[in-house]
Amino acid sequence: MPDTSPTGLDFTVEVDAEQDLALGATRADALVTVRATTGGAGEAGARVPRGAEILVMDRSLSMAGFGKLDEAKRAACAAIDTLRDGTLLGIVAGDHRATVIYPPHGDTLAVVDEAVRENAKSCVAAQLAQGGTAIGTWLTAARSLFERSAGRGDVCHAVLYTDGKNEHETSEQLDAALASCGDRFTCDVRGLGDGWNYDELLRITQALHGEADAVVDISDLTEDFVRLMRRAQEIVLPRSTLGLRITELFRLESVRQTWPAEVDLTAQAVDDGGGLVQVPLGAWSPESKGYQVTLRFEAGTLPVDDPVRACGITVHGESQGEGKGEGEQTHLTPEASLIVRQRSVPAFKLSVSAGMTRVESTRELGMAMRALADAHDQGDSARADTELRLALRLAEHLGDTRRLELLRSVAEPGPVPVVRRGVTRGQMQRIGVVSSRTGRPQTGEVTPSALPDGATDSARCPRCDASVQPDERFCECGYEVRLGSGA
Repeated sequence: MPDTSPTGLDFTVEVDAEQDLALGATRADALVTVRATTGGAGEAGARVPRGAEILVMDRSLSMAGFGKLDEAKRAACAAIDTLRDGTLLGIVAGDHRATVIYPPHGDTLAVVDEAVRENAKSCVAAQLAQGGTAIGTWLTAARSLFERSAGRGDVCHAVLYTDGKNEHETSEQLDAALASCGDRFTCDVRGLGDGWNYDELLRITQALHGEADAVVDISDLTEDFVRLMRRAQEIVLPRSTLGLRITELFRLESVRQTWPAEVDLTAQAVDDGGGLVQVPLGAWSPESKGYQVTLRFEAGTLPVDDPVRACGITVHGESQGEGKGEGEQTHLTPEASLIVRQRSVPAFKLSVSAGMTRVESTRELGMAMRALADAHDQGDSARADTELRLALRLAEHLGDTRRLELLRSVAEPGPVPVVRRGVTRGQMQRIGVVSSRTGRPQTGEVTPSALPDGATDSARCPRCDASVQPDERFCECGYEVRLGSGA
């Protein structure tokens, strides 16, 4: 049942796990679905949070080419026009330094009205390309602006674009900046053109709970920025955590977001010392997200055939109601439980949930896509072709139409796909950055119409590449391969 909280959202937690564990097992997994919906009693005591928005503009010298800076200015101005009156606004222009160009004094964020919009757009229009790229410095400037102007109850959101690599900072400096910004604001990031690195964008969005994507055609940036701004204005809860109350026989090995994007959250988990591990989940609008929680235990420590509560799972948030202090933590859901039972049978006699199988296959797809982008960047065409074929098979098996379409856009058609000649670096970097975008779970059947050009009704095993006939459910390697009946 949903909890009626003073945050403006009603939250539910569902736990999907195989209760039975094989003899000698040392690991327990749970798939956790968190849903947030509007309406109900949770809406009555809540206030609408104020938005605080910062645009982080790359104005490095490389932006001067191909009209990139001019198009970025148009996109920033269109984004400013979408902001509601009363929103807090700031603009950071970045090169090898970070300069707050709006408000002009640079101390605090401005409160949006018609005059503020026009003044902000004038400051954007005046920017000239210069200097290098230091993304961590830009983010640190945004964090300082938020800290000086926004309260814990405000929704703090930034949009950053860049067309280049983070060449004026070390990897350690970027990591330090991200650690200082974590849970302070969310940040969506875009890579423009061909010169950026997908792994840097993913590091930013994984730390700051945002979305990374590519804008290969610079003319698409305005539409994308407007969409991001409108979506940010739908956020109701500024920050939340997943609470894990782990019993003494178990320890946390990992926690990952599995959809709508793959994100490893393990390093962000904090033990409060009272038996509760808190994992930051970022901001929420009405939406659903999936997570995988993995626990470890010592072999032989669990009673055989008796249920054991391994973990209690809740969602916590910061209340927005008038009766609560700003930033005060509150339970948003009743506690759900992960229950396991050690059985006296070996692993092959126990089933694995379809949900867990899909999560693992989706993770393999992401790894193959990143390996494809890396091989292409290194000029290793043979490895790129191999990784492309693996990624195509996995995407087909999963029915992941979005990533399948993207992969086919860089492939030469035919029974043995290879990377198409003339594919740009920007297209391949997009493969890398979209590798983490998993979407909502769906059935993973593959119909004959979805098979590669020139293929028969048989399928290829995504794991070992063996041929599997339509009437066979499992490959000889043990991997489940499902073929639909076709249309």
